[in-house]
Amino acid sequence: MDSEDKIHDHLEITSKCDHEVLLKNEKEFKPIYVPMSFLKAITKNFSDTLEIGTGGFAVVYKGLLKRGGTVAVKKLLNTICMDDSQFQKEVSCLMRVRHKNIVRFLGYCADTQGKMESYKGKLILADERQRFLCFEYLPNGSLEKYINDASGGLEWNKRFKIIKGICEGLQYLHENNIVHLDLKPPNILLNDNMVPKISDFGLSRCFEEMQSRTMTSTLVGSVGYLAPEFFSGQVSKKLDIYSLGVVIAEMLTGQQGHCPVENVLECWRQRFGESSPDTDKLLEQVRVCAKIRMSCGNLDPEKRPDIQQITAILSEPSDSDEFPEVDFEEVFSSFVRQQQQHNGSMQTKRSKHSWWWDSHISSKSSKWLSDNVEEMEQQIKICLSTLTIVAILLQ
Repeated sequence: MDSEDKIHDHLEITSKCDHEVLLKNEKEFKPIYVPMSFLKAITKNFSDTLEIGTGGFAVVYKGLLKRGGTVAVKKLLNTICMDDSQFQKEVSCLMRVRHKNIVRFLGYCADTQGKMESYKGKLILADERQRFLCFEYLPNGSLEKYINDASGGLEWNKRFKIIKGICEGLQYLHENNIVHLDLKPPNILLNDNMVPKISDFGLSRCFEEMQSRTMTSTLVGSVGYLAPEFFSGQVSKKLDIYSLGVVIAEMLTGQQGHCPVENVLECWRQRFGESSPDTDKLLEQVRVCAKIRMSCGNLDPEKRPDIQQITAILSEPSDSDEFPEVDFEEVFSSFVRQQQQHNGSMQTKRSKHSWWWDSHISSKSSKWLSDNVEEMEQQIKICLSTLTIVAILLQ
């Protein structure tokens, strides 16, 4: 058996074997170096017909193995400022991740070749770096295409299992000192049994053993899922908790915005129907998830729960009362006051979308908004102006 056949067999077996078997045979099934020539062969020279996804940091191709198996080949774009030591650190970070709710890492490739390029009117031999990561292929795609409100889409039992699976995967990452930094539905993939698997560690930050937070001057991530403190360069595990809250909101209501727990419960009560014997149990699960989502959205990182608390609450829903309610009126006012002090009188176009805007507001909120509508308009413009600038810088 030649070396290419061995790589085919290794990727085939490692991508398909049971998770428990994988853990018991870590040395045998560890990620391997995959030659550039092999990746070209299984992707038909990175054919457009085998492209299954693209983003700001990579293009993903379907890799076809000899015995019928499939893997996902991620080609990192040169827009990422990553030298050899950073890529090595990224691969090392991926290699130590083994969990049923994390996309399985299979292999890597770092290829550098000399290429003649024109520079200031002269031809020079420049290094052309290409880097690739191989993962298990998940045919059901990302969670994004399953996001829907309570009136349709996935049944609640499946949604609840997906939420629990995401939390368990995130707990594993945090216990291994890894902050994902870009947790969102497109980066959560689903296998044949709709088991969620967190993917896309292109932005992740691996902390040292005793490190809990750091600062960065590079803003990366997805607007709408980033916590406010990240815009000041602060990185900690609580960033992922904030993003998790947005994902849970989308699983509950089909949208990112805040919706009172009572409104969420009413929507799902209509979906379940009064005649169902499990309605009370299911509504309790919905209530727990809605309260977790609200707690994750706190502007103060220290007041957000740890992922260990969240997974414990999901296992014992009756304990969810320890999660404090979040006063979103006060939270919003505090946030826009900070932005107003920071940005002065910056203006921008009005937007219909905001994390804090609730299309199903209570009567109390309605009165509060009507009494403060002019000030709110100005504050919203200031907030959106800041987000617009950040979005432009991220492009």
